[in-house]
Amino acid sequence: MTKHLIKLILILITPLSPLLHAESKTITIGVVPGAHSDVMEFVKNLANKKDLNIKIIEFNDYILPNAALAQGDLDLNSYQHQPFLDEQIKSRNYQLTPIAKTLLFPIALYSKKITNIKDLKDKAKIAIPNDPTNGSRALLLLQKEGLITLKPNANNTVSVLDIKDNPKQLKIIEIEAPQIPRTLNDVDAAVVNTDWALPAGLNPCKDALAIESTDSPYANVIVARTQDKNNKDFSEFIKIYQSPETEEFVKNKFGCAAIPAWK
Repeated sequence: MTKHLIKLILILITPLSPLLHAESKTITIGVVPGAHSDVMEFVKNLANKKDLNIKIIEFNDYILPNAALAQGDLDLNSYQHQPFLDEQIKSRNYQLTPIAKTLLFPIALYSKKITNIKDLKDKAKIAIPNDPTNGSRALLLLQKEGLITLKPNANNTVSVLDIKDNPKQLKIIEIEAPQIPRTLNDVDAAVVNTDWALPAGLNPCKDALAIESTDSPYANVIVARTQDKNNKDFSEFIKIYQSPETEEFVKNKFGCAAIPAWK
């Protein structure tokens, strides 16, 4: 009787194995290298303990992760702030929706030629990101530091054409954001996104001549296709991302260079 019972149990269990395996959930998430990738690797390890598999895909620019998400090659992406997403949706007609906030990475001004912003000479060359939202962010930082004045009717989306006063006659050069750290030897100063600054060895807490304020509207978000925004697995993932464990990791890893935006 015992042998027959064991055999029956084995027969019953064997067909269930593929089903048990199929219950393992996988979310494919697009990120950019650096801080976004580092945090996601930590979240991935937390998620694995809760039977949620995270597959991380790295992209080396800001445009492709949204295109890949819209095309269905990703389930989510986590790399961009809200104004950038808004611009992408408007210009490319993407059906994408932010489903949670992640981190604020304050943008900052760096230089290898001066150590104080007051030492910036007339006609100095300053590199800024060439995409509309991060370019705006850079110009607003330069205005905050008194280097330029923007037109009174300018909002959070501005361009070099909105510069009203430029008393030092600064030469502002627009460059793709990931390439800007490489230009620091060729310009007098550069405004660099933190997710590109950190891999280049730049620490906004220590190296920045000027840094964005912590009340910035440029918090990063997790993005899904609009049709999938209520996915239960995504909700589980968000809870893990916004957990106290992740917050502690961010604090220890980045200090003031990354601020939890969900608090």
